[in-house]
Amino acid sequence: MSYDREPVEATVSELKPRMKSVNISFKVVEKGEAREVTSRRDGETHRVLDATVGDSTGIVLLSLWDDSIDTVEVDKTYRLENGYTSLFQGHLRLNIGRYGNIKEAETPIEEVDTENDLSAQEHERPRRYGGYGRDRGYSGGDRRGGGRDRRRGGGRRY
Repeated sequence: MSYDREPVEATVSELKPRMKSVNISFKVVEKGEAREVTSRRDGETHRVLDATVGDSTGIVLLSLWDDSIDTVEVDKTYRLENGYTSLFQGHLRLNIGRYGNIKEAETPIEEVDTENDLSAQEHERPRRYGGYGRDRGYSGGDRRGGGRDRRRGGGRRY
């Protein structure tokens, strides 16, 4: 099985959670306020900002980090190559990422469909490799009890 990914040429309305190698053109509709966050990985402080971007098919939130915050301007059109999508608190995000590249587009986008907001739609997180729930043979309770309902003391015990 090959892990090389062919780039996916997409419009905003075609974006889905967990897409990789996304190539997309969009217009920056709005930039939110930058905020500071501390990385769990290295403890360093970073700036992050959510920008609303879109095309004629819809809008989505784009996460901008550190230097990329200053590289995009409202009402300009950009081309993202090798980006990816993710879910943040159940909502779709477009990301530049470590391997992505963003530059000003040659052809401007004139019209943006602001009615079709893909980031406003809530998505369920998929279960990874098993987990708890009826589909895995466990019933009720919480994760600590392995399916046992602690309030009544009943259920399975592991």
